[in-house]
Amino acid sequence: MQFDFYNPTRILFGKGMLNQLGKQPMPGKKALLLTSNGKSARVSGALDRTFVQLAEAGVEYALFDKVMENPVREMIMEGAAFARNEGCDFIVALGGGAVLDSSVAIAAMATNEGDLWDYVCGGTGKGKALVHPGLPIVTITLTAGTGSEVNCWGVISNLDTQEKIGFGDPRLTPVLAIVDPELMRTVPSRYTAYQGFDALFHHTEVMMSRGRNVLSEAIALSSIENIATYLPRAVADGEDLQAREHVAYGSTMAGITMQLTSTTAQHSMEHSLSAYHHNLPHGAGLIMISQAFAQFFIERHACDDAFVKMARAMGRRNATQPEEFLTALLELQKACGVADLKMSDYGVSVDECMTLAKGARSMQGGLFAANPCEMTDEDCAEIFRRAYR
Repeated sequence: MQFDFYNPTRILFGKGMLNQLGKQPMPGKKALLLTSNGKSARVSGALDRTFVQLAEAGVEYALFDKVMENPVREMIMEGAAFARNEGCDFIVALGGGAVLDSSVAIAAMATNEGDLWDYVCGGTGKGKALVHPGLPIVTITLTAGTGSEVNCWGVISNLDTQEKIGFGDPRLTPVLAIVDPELMRTVPSRYTAYQGFDALFHHTEVMMSRGRNVLSEAIALSSIENIATYLPRAVADGEDLQAREHVAYGSTMAGITMQLTSTTAQHSMEHSLSAYHHNLPHGAGLIMISQAFAQFFIERHACDDAFVKMARAMGRRNATQPEEFLTALLELQKACGVADLKMSDYGVSVDECMTLAKGARSMQGGLFAANPCEMTDEDCAEIFRRAYR
C-alpha cells in the first residue's frame, strides 16, 4: 500500500489540445524548439501549428532539428551549445520518444559544464550530480510509446563506448505536456505498433516488478486494457482517432507508473540490443525478447498473480493460469503484424547473447533489482538465446 509520487507536469490531454498551447503560461521568453531530423512534424502540420502557438504565447524560438531515432551523446552536446548560443531559456520538445528523451539531456547540459557522460550513472559514466537544475521543458508528443512527456528520464547512446543508458534528474521533469492524438495520425503503422508495445511493456514490467503497489497496479492494468483493445485498430487505420486516443492514454500513463514503480530488466536487455545494433527500433527489440522474458518468470512462479491479472486485462477474462498472458501477448503481436520480428534481420548473432547480457547489467543494472526473482548473467543470456531468430 506504500508509494511515493510527485509530478509537477500539467497534462493537457485529448484531441485538439495543441490549440491550447498558446494560452498557457510559458516558463521562459525564448524556446529551443527541439524536433527530429525526419519529416513527421512537418508532414503532419504539427511544426507549423506549433510556430503559431508559440507566437500566440508571445515567445521567440530557435529551431534545432537534428534528433535521430536513437539519440547520441554528440547530438545532445551540439543541441545544448546551440541553446546557449541562441539565448534560449526553456525547451519546447516536439516529437516522439527520441525527441522527448533528448530534451531532458539537452536541458541539463545547457546549464551544466562538461560532457553528458560526466553525469550519466552506469557503464562508463562518471555519475556526477548536476550542479544546476537545467532548462524548463514543455513537451508536445507526436507518438504514443514512451510516456517521456511527463517524466524526467531519457535514454542516450554513446557510440564510442557502445552504451545506451538512461539519464535523468527529478528537476528535469517537464512543466507542461501536450498529448494530442490528432498529431499522431501520420505515424506509419509499423511504428505505431513498435511504439504501442513499448508503452505496453512499461506497464507489464511495472506489474512484474518487486515495487508494484496499489496505485501503479491500478494504472498499469487500466493502460494494458486500453492498449490491448485499441492498438490493433490504430495499427490498421492511423486515422482512427478513438483508437489513437486510447493508446495515447496508455502511453502517457506509462510516464506515471514508471515513477511509481520501476520497470524491469526487459528494458535493460533491449537497450543493450540497440546499443550494439543501433538501427534496431526500441519497440521492435522489446517485442523480440518479450515472450522469452515473461516465460522466465512464469517458469519460476515469481509473480503468477500479476500474469493472470494482465491476461484478464488483455481480453482473456476467465484466465486462471499465468501462461495465458503469453497467449494474449502473442495474439496481440499477431493482430498488430509484429509477431515475426527477427534479431538476425538487424545483424544480431546468437553468439552475442552473453555479451548482450553483460551489457544489459553494465548499462542499466539497477533495473535487474526490480525483477521479481534473481536473474543471473547466464539466465539473461539464455533469454536472448530463446528469443533469437
